[in-house]
Amino acid sequence: MLRTLDAADFKLLEPHLATVELIREMSLGVDGVRPKQVYFPLGGAVSMTVNLADGQTIEVATLGRDGVVGSAAALAGCTALADAVVLFPGTAVSLDCIAFRDIADRRPNFRRLMVRHEQALLAHAQQSVLCNTLHPVEARVARWLLRARDLCDSGTVPLTQELLAQMIGVRRNAISLVAHSLQRAGIIRYSRGHIEITDSHALEATCCACYGAVKNVYARLLVSAP
Repeated sequence: MLRTLDAADFKLLEPHLATVELIREMSLGVDGVRPKQVYFPLGGAVSMTVNLADGQTIEVATLGRDGVVGSAAALAGCTALADAVVLFPGTAVSLDCIAFRDIADRRPNFRRLMVRHEQALLAHAQQSVLCNTLHPVEARVARWLLRARDLCDSGTVPLTQELLAQMIGVRRNAISLVAHSLQRAGIIRYSRGHIEITDSHALEATCCACYGAVKNVYARLLVSAP
């Protein structure tokens, strides 16, 4: 995300940036609470989740270096609409919401980029809801693992089956069945706490169109847009 900024915008942003270590399960935002910091992940991944009335938690988007955590609430001066929790460890740079909003007010191009990011994030969330509602568990697991691979730059994802089940809103036994099937097909290899993608092409063939749709939205709004 930071690489998409023009030099003048980054020069204004840079003095306010502080490096932050992203630790597993670290909270970067809470639903209903006004954020104090905006985060630009450089590595790792952050899960945006919503809590249902029955106590279940479901992920609506996974953010990494192509995203910003807390930008919409910071721009509007309002509370967050979802929880943001570190899923995979890494690093980020952060800045105070007041400084972030001030730069956005002074630099129209920077504000437009942040608005386009929120559009991409909304499309990501909408696609996740669609996928979790309509598509079989195997395709949903493939979509999620491919997104995780892209953010981790690795074919091995530090993830338990229980957490993956929570992310896509299914029971753990459903994940176990799918993981066993994918492993028998030579597509993944899983051990306690890790899932290794051994055949990316086959995993992409197993996935639904949602993975590509989200990638295309990010590319259109954050890379190729003027």
